[in-house]
Amino acid sequence: MIQIKAIIVDDERLARVNLIKLLEPHPEIEIVGEAASCESALELINAYKPQLVFLDIQLGGETGFDLMELIDNSIKIVFVTAYDEYAIRAFEVNAIDYLLKPVNPERLKLSIEKVIKSDKTKKSEAKSYEYSDSIYVRLNNYASRFIKISSITFIEPVGNYSKIVTIEGKHCLVLKTLKQWQEELPDNNFVRIHRSSIINIDHLDHIEKNSNTRHRAFLKNISEPIEVSRRYARKLRSLN
Repeated sequence: MIQIKAIIVDDERLARVNLIKLLEPHPEIEIVGEAASCESALELINAYKPQLVFLDIQLGGETGFDLMELIDNSIKIVFVTAYDEYAIRAFEVNAIDYLLKPVNPERLKLSIEKVIKSDKTKKSEAKSYEYSDSIYVRLNNYASRFIKISSITFIEPVGNYSKIVTIEGKHCLVLKTLKQWQEELPDNNFVRIHRSSIINIDHLDHIEKNSNTRHRAFLKNISEPIEVSRRYARKLRSLN
């Protein structure tokens, strides 16, 4: 049986207790800790290295999205919240699922099945592309073309699609998530710098720090900078 270590992050104790009870029929999920804030959640993650976080969105003066900027993107996220207006953003940052409170046991079961399926898929996958490869993409409703992997400057999510922007300034939508791209692209060349962006480090011009915690990446032939989350800033500077 697959054993998945998980933590629950919710600023309401009763909500954490209820979710733990709902998870009791699912021994494949091992709850190793609970947290009420981003800071305490980060401490748990560093201590226990969970593969899964059940994450509330409203955490006092913080949000679950704040925590996602600080943790490794290999950690699976299932949002558990009373608010449905964040659903689109949740899937844009590649959450596994989005559960509304009060959590329905059958809906939770489906969510756990998604987590397990994702875990099995990840273990069986290998990098699909070489840097010298080309892929066939649709530019619009009337035109398609081959583009070289090496020409891709950055990739960002657009709903269930991802937008590819090339060094020549061309862009297209592909039905693939950022997580899939990260698993398939050569990691010597492509780096995740935010939950919402992957860049080609060969096309990186420079990095600017515009506050104590915020960094921006400037790419060649791209006018607008791209935000770098705090977790990735140090790694990106070491590559530049």
